[in-house]
Amino acid sequence: MSTTEYAVTGMSCGHCESAIRAEVSQIPGVTDIDVSAATGRLAVTAARPIDETAVIDAVDEAGYQATRS
Repeated sequence: MSTTEYAVTGMSCGHCESAIRAEVSQIPGVTDIDVSAATGRLAVTAARPIDETAVIDAVDEAGYQATRS
């Protein structure tokens, strides 16, 4: 298992978290997503390393910006 953390800007509520979770969960291989509007953090766990760009693009698709922390 591999866990990667990202800093996400623009989140302010549970709806924001849900939108990000929905997009990131579509990435093949993702097994767990921990996202918090309170801390601005996203942790993505996968069975194998996931392309960082895929996660950043998924967060962008949800309407937010992410950078690897």
